[in-house]
Parts: sequence; C-alpha cells; structure tokens
Amino acid sequence: MKIKKWLGVAAIATVAGLALAACGNSEKKADNATTVKIATVNRSGSEEARWDKVQELVEKDGIKLEFTEFTDYSQPNKATADGEVDLNAFQHYNFLNNWNKENGKDLVAIADTYISPIRLYSGKNGEENKYTKVEEIPANGEIAVPNDATNESRALYLLQSAGLIKLDVSGTALATIANITENPKNLKITELDASQTARSLSSVDAAVVNNTFVTEAKLDYKKALFKEQADENSKQWYNIIVAKKDWESSPKADAIKKIIAAYHTDEVKKVIEETSDGLDQPVW
Repeated sequence: MKIKKWLGVAAIATVAGLALAACGNSEKKADNATTVKIATVNRSGSEEARWDKVQELVEKDGIKLEFTEFTDYSQPNKATADGEVDLNAFQHYNFLNNWNKENGKDLVAIADTYISPIRLYSGKNGEENKYTKVEEIPANGEIAVPNDATNESRALYLLQSAGLIKLDVSGTALATIANITENPKNLKITELDASQTARSLSSVDAAVVNNTFVTEAKLDYKKALFKEQADENSKQWYNIIVAKKDWESSPKADAIKKIIAAYHTDEVKKVIEETSDGLDQPVW
C-alpha cells in the first residue's frame, strides 16, 4: 500500500516536472522570438495584405512584426532615427532624401518594394475618351501637368518616356518645362494644381493625374494612354523599407534580412498585384 502511494506521488511529481519543463521550453521559445517594430502611415488594405503575407513567411523563424501607425508623414522617420521603431515603410527615395537633408539625419533605404505609377489620361468628349493611344495626341495639342516641383518633374519624365518630349536632365534631377529640349508636336504644357489636372480633361488633349485623384475623378486607370515606367528616372519614386544607417550591427539584423527576403518573394508580389488591382507595381 505504501509502495503504491509512493509510486502515485512519484508519478504526480513526474507529470508536474514535465509540465514545468514544457512551460520552461515555451517561455524559452517566447524569449527567442524577435519582435521587429515597423512604422507606417495609414496602411491601405493592400498594404496590410502584403505585410500579413510577410508575417506568415517569417513566423517560422520566430519573427513577429509589430506595427505603429502614424497619420503624419513627418513622424515615422523621426521614430526610426530615435530608435522607437526598427524600420519604416511609407515613403519613396525622393521623400527620404529630402527628409534626411532637412533634418540632418542619415537614414538609409534597405530594400525597394513597389512603385505606384502615375499615368497620362486622355482628354474627354463628354464621358468618352478623345484618344486611345499616345500617338493620337495631335500636333499643337495641350497637356496638363501638376504644377508643384516634384509632381511636375515626375510628369515631364513620364511624357519623355511616352515619346512626346525630350529633357536635358535625368535621374534624380528635378525637371521643369525649361528642361524640354525637343517637343516635335509643339505641345502646350499647362501647369495646374495637382487636384485640378483631372478636372481639366474636358478642355485639354491629355493630362497627368496623380493617383490620389484618380478614384475621385472616376477615371479608369486601365484605359490610361501611358503608365510611368520603372527605370532610372522613376527610381526616386520607388517605395522603400528604411532603417538607421548602422542597422546591420543591430541584434535584429538577421531578422530584418529575413523580412526583406520574405517581402522579395513571388508570394508577396502576387499579393501586391492582386490586392492593389494593378495600381502598385513590384520593383525588386
């Protein structure tokens, strides 16, 4: 009887020991998990879907993504520079370069992600498009472009890619109308506020419309005359993942590299193309 009682106590002790060991292993596993903090700005449904896929892909490596949402574009870079977050994903090269210059910082792009190409849209006759291809834009026609420095430059590079004009600048240099060296159709380039180019379509032959205003203007981007190409002149508009300059010496460096590798997969590419309905184009 005493022996049976002792065996029972031993069995309970063994079970308890196993439970504690399991609990200890679980805690150890949790301790080994790496949380990478990422700052974003008003993530769209498409952006949430692509990051959900990245999380799924890195979960096996014990990596957890933690997002901080900002509504102000000036805050994510500051949070990254101050070490409040490890990465941010909300901006393109042009924005980062200007922010670094204005704030005396040296944040770096560590991965290209996608571009949201701007497009050239045909002028309108009522609800109908005047043209179906760039070549149909007539001599002496009029094209509206945004008048702020960055968007006007981007629009002019777009017109150059479309074969309508030639510029004497390239790469990251900002282009203005003064940089047009060839204009074989003698097109009139009209500068308007970015919010007005879509509204001008009833009175011009074509207009460059920022993606921000495409939906509001009920434009079908799939019927655009021309889409911005991914090349050396548009690279400054590539969206990027950003970190501190010394990120590779961080204890989280390996986890960050795995996050980049996960983002640069066909699975994420497919998510971007499907959930953005083609508005965003992967560029890695």
